[in-house]
Amino acid sequence: MYLKKLSLINFKNYSELELNFSSKINCFIGRNGVGKTNLLDAVYYLSMCKSYLNPIDIQNIKYEEDFFVIQGEYERNEKDEDIYCGLKRTKKKQFKRNKKEYQKLSDHIGLLPIVMISPLDNNLILDGSEERRRFMDSVISQYDKDYLENLIRYNRALAQRNKLLKDFYLTRGFDPETIDIWDEQLIILGEKIHLTRVKFVEELIPIFQDYYNRISENREKVELVYESQLFEGEYRELLKAAIDKDRAVQYTSVGVHKDDLILSLNGFPMKRAGSQGQQKTYLVSLKLAQFDFMKKINGFNPILLLDDVFDKFDTQRVRKMIELVAEHHFGQIFITDTNQDRLEPILREIDIPHSLFEIESNGNLIVKKVE
Repeated sequence: MYLKKLSLINFKNYSELELNFSSKINCFIGRNGVGKTNLLDAVYYLSMCKSYLNPIDIQNIKYEEDFFVIQGEYERNEKDEDIYCGLKRTKKKQFKRNKKEYQKLSDHIGLLPIVMISPLDNNLILDGSEERRRFMDSVISQYDKDYLENLIRYNRALAQRNKLLKDFYLTRGFDPETIDIWDEQLIILGEKIHLTRVKFVEELIPIFQDYYNRISENREKVELVYESQLFEGEYRELLKAAIDKDRAVQYTSVGVHKDDLILSLNGFPMKRAGSQGQQKTYLVSLKLAQFDFMKKINGFNPILLLDDVFDKFDTQRVRKMIELVAEHHFGQIFITDTNQDRLEPILREIDIPHSLFEIESNGNLIVKKVE
């Protein structure tokens, strides 16, 4: 699978743009702030029905314009696929596959699997557990429709239970039978979500550790551990034991919505023990493991987006990274970088098909292919 052609109208800082791509490596070179990452985000949008960078859709419309359009022409399983996304400020977002509109955006997720590696991934290390749950959910949802549906239903039931707890607190009342209705939903859906996450992390760990060892040349030992309250007992019993606390704090304090991934380096939390280069190597290895996992499930290569990956890497790690993604094992790759002299010599030496695009902004935005 690969993206042959991308067309943009009024998307972020691009008024109108049309680009044709190599089926292997495509590099966007330019200064910070010219819009390199926005091109990757457009590709991500076509796969995931949303921006990787800004979840508020209308904020992705170019300033003072009323709409945006993103369109991609793909080859998938030796067939052409035309994907269209359009949004007007006052109307619902439209997503179409081969001119047929989706009734539910979730039906599109997984058709064009994608992996994005971005500076924002630092949130996985530096922020709270919500970011790490979101990582698990975004990966699993691309290959498991049942998981995505269970997750949507679980979050709805959780919101209803939390609303009920707030109402009980305000009215000084309590109706255990009503709570039980939502508990049953959380138990059924939560246990399914938990089992899927367990299997996912178990399969991801050895692939992740192998990539880290290859990039770092076995300099450090890394670990990844799935942490869940459901390891402590049956979900039903956990909910019963926590009901007094839940009524006091007015939200559901136990469940898979509290799950976490513990990231460590040499036995210590990556957040405290890892240098910037080590943290970046950890995140890149995690995302490449995600790539392998999705490839195994789907039977073909996801698209790989590498945004500003080489910053904070020494020369040896840059070379190792390029050599890794240039292997036949990977498919189409999009890379952004500020330094053409860093990338081009390595790509020419490895002798891999690639296209290089230079982005300039001197009042007008110019994207030109470097021959």
